[in-house]
Amino acid sequence: MIEGGTLIDGNGGTPVADAVVVIQGNKITSVTRKGQGNYPAGAQVIKADGKFILPGLWDAQVVYQWYFGEMMLNHGITSTIDVANPGEIAVPVRDAILHGRLRGPRPFTGVTRLMHATPNTGLESALTPPRVPKSAEEARQFVRDVVASGADFVILQDGSMPLEYYQAAFDEANKAHKPVFTRAYGPIFGPKEATMLGTRNLPHSAGVGMVVAKNPAPGRNELELYADMDDAKAKDLIALLIQHKTSITPTFNILYPGYARDWARFEEEDRKTLSDPNLLAYYPLDRVSVQLGAYSRGAQGNVRERRMKGFQNTLRFHKMFVDAGGHLVPGANTNATRVPGNNLFHEMDTFIEAGISPMQIIQGATKWSAEMIDKQNELGTVETGKLADVIIVNRDPLQNIDNLHDINAVIFDGKVAELGYHPWYTSAFPIGTGTNSPVDALPWVSAYRKVLFGDIPEEGEGGGPAMTAAGLRDPVESPQPAIETISPTMVTENSQTLTVALKGYNFVRRSQVLFKGVSVPYKVVNANELQVTLDAGLLKEPGWFDLVVKNPWPLAAASKPWGDGTSNQAHLIVNYKY
Repeated sequence: MIEGGTLIDGNGGTPVADAVVVIQGNKITSVTRKGQGNYPAGAQVIKADGKFILPGLWDAQVVYQWYFGEMMLNHGITSTIDVANPGEIAVPVRDAILHGRLRGPRPFTGVTRLMHATPNTGLESALTPPRVPKSAEEARQFVRDVVASGADFVILQDGSMPLEYYQAAFDEANKAHKPVFTRAYGPIFGPKEATMLGTRNLPHSAGVGMVVAKNPAPGRNELELYADMDDAKAKDLIALLIQHKTSITPTFNILYPGYARDWARFEEEDRKTLSDPNLLAYYPLDRVSVQLGAYSRGAQGNVRERRMKGFQNTLRFHKMFVDAGGHLVPGANTNATRVPGNNLFHEMDTFIEAGISPMQIIQGATKWSAEMIDKQNELGTVETGKLADVIIVNRDPLQNIDNLHDINAVIFDGKVAELGYHPWYTSAFPIGTGTNSPVDALPWVSAYRKVLFGDIPEEGEGGGPAMTAAGLRDPVESPQPAIETISPTMVTENSQTLTVALKGYNFVRRSQVLFKGVSVPYKVVNANELQVTLDAGLLKEPGWFDLVVKNPWPLAAASKPWGDGTSNQAHLIVNYKY
């Protein structure tokens, strides 16, 4: 039970002094004031007199990394919305956090995303981001696949596909009652088209600069498009966005580094955060240099002056949007190049520079974020019946949004979170930068196959010299092996002994298959498939585990430029059992 303090409940109304919030299990069971209602017998009481009670914050645009968890909770961030980059690992990570097996904010995921122009080998799994459709039906199937995987929403990544692809994807998402986010940069599918189809959100304010510019020439720098903003065009777009209830996540600081007035302070705060020895005990040191190096970016001279005008117009457009009733949602595109936690607060500071009020920022980071993905009945406000994600801050954030930094307590899923950094913090699922593919280095695999055998064969065909299940060739010099696919990609902890299929090429009679670095038995199906036996004793702990094929020395001279005799890695997810 939280007793005392001023409640800012996320709905935008007048704050309530002397509030009492009762939590039982992971739910808020009553919200009253001192002297009203009955308190549960034996309740643990958190005294909040003189403090401020708010819903847990959301970072509404993230590329989540495993080491973000403690940092985000320490900053009062209790929910995140990803950019649909995790792939197969997304749902196991989400479920592990929701079941208390992993420590981090509540992640909402799109799993994978749809886009047009991207390198694609044809070997990618159905959930490896991104998917590249070749027809409207494939776009429709993409939505079916992400919904079946457990995605919370659907993300369409660009605006360059044929219009019927988007129409099919939206139609399928509507059937499944899943919200759609669209990076509608055009040239075919821009923010107007996305809005009229019902997109809930425009991440990065995608395509807005092109629509509002007097001279919307393709290829122009986005800030220069905003520098040329036509207010009449801006007002027309804003009216359309509000009519269709489309929210915007602008990600000012990652798109336009160096232009915010508080940029120097942002760098100072990040340097301070990244000096904590307990954090650095597990925080990847290469990320520290990259994150601090981000402050060296930015245009100079006349280019900067011209683009600064565009930046000011960018802020002005978003202020016009909010003034007209639009929902502006803070999401910082927090990724491996940015400091989690700080990054969201810095985005809020830039909202302040734009003239957005602290109350509007708080609503954006709580209620409006939840509404974007249809979670408003569970989260986003401090109200009876909602999940108990609540923060307490020491000073009034309505007087200064930076007071959100001054965290007193974080209640996540009904439990008081232990704040601070712990050197032993880790994750069974090391979700990180990239696509988290079940098989690594597929562009390399594809290129190497072409060098050896010519074009990639159709499904079901082999590559290289014909072999039978009776055996593999036993050359004097081993070729470099390569893995193309693994099946299944996920099993459950404490599974019985099972068989995993590895498909690829250059498997030989003396090949070893290593799982967790241990040699495991296999049967030969043919030259391109090994049926690997994993004993139940190897499946007792959850995690993201590597399988490789290792060929004996000596390595053939032709193979040496391509590797060292050990294949690329395949990965098996051993999920928690609930």
